[in-house]
Amino acid sequence: MRLVVVSAGLSVPSSTRLLGDRLAAATAGRTSAEVRVIELRDLAVAIAHNFTSGFPGRELADAFDAVAAADGLIVVTPVFSASYSGLFKSFFDTLSVSDEGALAGKPVLIAATGGTARHSLVLDHALRPLFAHLKAVVVPTGVYAASEDWGAEGLDGRVARAAGELAALMGALPAVRPADGDASGGDASGGDTSGEPALVPFEERLAALRPTG
Repeated sequence: MRLVVVSAGLSVPSSTRLLGDRLAAATAGRTSAEVRVIELRDLAVAIAHNFTSGFPGRELADAFDAVAAADGLIVVTPVFSASYSGLFKSFFDTLSVSDEGALAGKPVLIAATGGTARHSLVLDHALRPLFAHLKAVVVPTGVYAASEDWGAEGLDGRVARAAGELAALMGALPAVRPADGDASGGDASGGDTSGEPALVPFEERLAALRPTG
């Protein structure tokens, strides 16, 4: 199994990276998964170039491939302005343009760090909707760590519970990817799947959605 951690921490050392490492260790201990960590800090320039050129560079394409091939994903971001960081969002924006179905059906554990517990709802008002939109399977327990949580009671329990849920999903869910050209998971051709998919004119697709009664 392959477990990939995407960390958007900017500093060295980074509490965001530290949280990702703790979640990865707890998950790998339950699955014997091979762990790879992707530091978005190292890909910031490549992500910006991808926006302007439309093509990922070699390192960014390698990161995209690792995420798409993972059996489970842990994503961790610092909280900026009550939401995920711009770098974090930009990575998944460019990933979804490069490979629209990269996260479809993939178990994802969401996590965030911040200076105060007041931002803990970022998990449910920002991260969970983002990964639901990308068709990932988000584990029920997200993990938020404020500055006062490090070394305090409670964080270890949340890490263990979330890791257990991710490990269970990694063992239970087969990889689900949409057919080429159809992010919804259906067959874009609407018929023959043995050869090249037939193109359906956009006007015909609109007409099929209109009420007939």
